[in-house]
Amino acid sequence: MQQETLRAHKRVSSGSRPARRLRREGQVPATVYGRDLDAVSVRVSDRDLYTILHTEAGLNALINLEIEDGATVLAVAREVQRDPVRGDITHLDFIKVSLDEEIEAEVSLQLVGVPLGVREDGGLVEAIENTVMISALPTQIPTAVELDISDLEVGDGLKVSDLPVIEGVTYLADEEAPLVTILAPTLAEEVEEEVPEELLEGEALEAAEGEAEEAEAAEASDEA
Repeated sequence: MQQETLRAHKRVSSGSRPARRLRREGQVPATVYGRDLDAVSVRVSDRDLYTILHTEAGLNALINLEIEDGATVLAVAREVQRDPVRGDITHLDFIKVSLDEEIEAEVSLQLVGVPLGVREDGGLVEAIENTVMISALPTQIPTAVELDISDLEVGDGLKVSDLPVIEGVTYLADEEAPLVTILAPTLAEEVEEEVPEELLEGEALEAAEGEAEEAEAAEASDEA
């Protein structure tokens, strides 16, 4: 896995107000820590950080963090906090790693193929999980885990124990945890058909009566 380089500057001030000022200036506050390393508060360029975290490795990218007035630390990004509206990163942790020690990582689950139950019976694919937790050396973390679903029929499913064997990778989730299933195509249609026509007409009538009452109240208020 390719290693990326990111410059980091030490932060003097802490707290929400200085953090907001940094973000306005195009910087992201962060904390660096790990084995044999005292926690360090830093700031990094939001543009450079975005570029690194949007490589093929994503959040599992190996980052050579060049800390101002300090040594370079090999790290991965973790505990990423985002703005709930814009999605911008507002804070994150950089965890020091070693190339010869396994770490835990969350990788995407990529479904491959069109299931038999979809091709022949019009079934629907329900992805129960989109990611899977693994343990591996930093250089052996896959960008995604592919799961072949082409042979699945309606009612079939796959679980963690069905994931492919990848050298150097250990799956951490429960082996019986479901990942994907194929639903019958008529489920949604049956729910729609079960709604009585009289009920739909009654709801429309109630809505019309409510609008009429609101109009009458508004008219009486204007006359007063």
